[in-house]
Amino acid sequence: MSAWQPSRSSTVRRIMLGSQLRRLRESHGITREAAGYFIRASESKISRMELGRVSFKERDVSDLLTLYGVTDETERAALLRLARDASSAGWWHSYADVLPVWFQTYVGLEEATSQIRTYELQYVPGLLQCEEYARAVVSLGQPTAPEQEVERRVALRMKRQELLVCEGAPRYLAVLDEAALRRPFGGVEVMRAQFARLLELAERPNVTIQVMPFAFGGHAGESGAFTILGFAEPDLPDVVYLEQLTGALYLDKPEEVGQYARAMDRLVADSEPPERSVALLRTMLERT
Repeated sequence: MSAWQPSRSSTVRRIMLGSQLRRLRESHGITREAAGYFIRASESKISRMELGRVSFKERDVSDLLTLYGVTDETERAALLRLARDASSAGWWHSYADVLPVWFQTYVGLEEATSQIRTYELQYVPGLLQCEEYARAVVSLGQPTAPEQEVERRVALRMKRQELLVCEGAPRYLAVLDEAALRRPFGGVEVMRAQFARLLELAERPNVTIQVMPFAFGGHAGESGAFTILGFAEPDLPDVVYLEQLTGALYLDKPEEVGQYARAMDRLVADSEPPERSVALLRTMLERT
């Protein structure tokens, strides 16, 4: 098993550096417009930098530190080193040909998270998919893609799954609507392999799988699938990820994250507990 080290995530480094630059700017009463003018950029670029949405040029960071009155050489060196590290490419950049830009942010956050909580109602979440199931899902979502591209997408998904089994893996909680388990992808043998994979992962101490049964009726997941990412770093707020057909939303405002966290708590309380969920999965495997 390879060691999982969240500090290596360039995405998280960008967010942390952006947060520090924002605090420095605000503490000196400098507007984003003024900061942008100082580094020959726009106000919107300063906003994107502070949100960690773009890579950093070391010269820009150096100029901003000067503007914000950071003269201590030790502090400047630490922040400039963070800027260099934040611009390094993650392993997923080698899959840029099949990885949308909007999803690259998620993969970077996923790599650095200490806790993942997800609710899914259409299909088994990507981190829990067996290879055959992943191939069936990708083929359905990309019906015109050549075989080579499909295999690249499947390989990317399998690479992401190393997160759950490596040393220091994050805690992972998945609430699966029964519909996600009853909807067949790829045929009987594929579904058997998928149920077996779920049972295998459910044995891991960091993985919890619960099933929201049809019999419960309406529940707190009525708004659709969502994922909450939590981080060990105190400077990083929880992030809610909402995927759409051609993009994604990343929510980090406390009031919005709080609503989704409460919905997840209700889903966990109302779903079958882990032991009964595993028993249900085992029954589904035996009857497939």
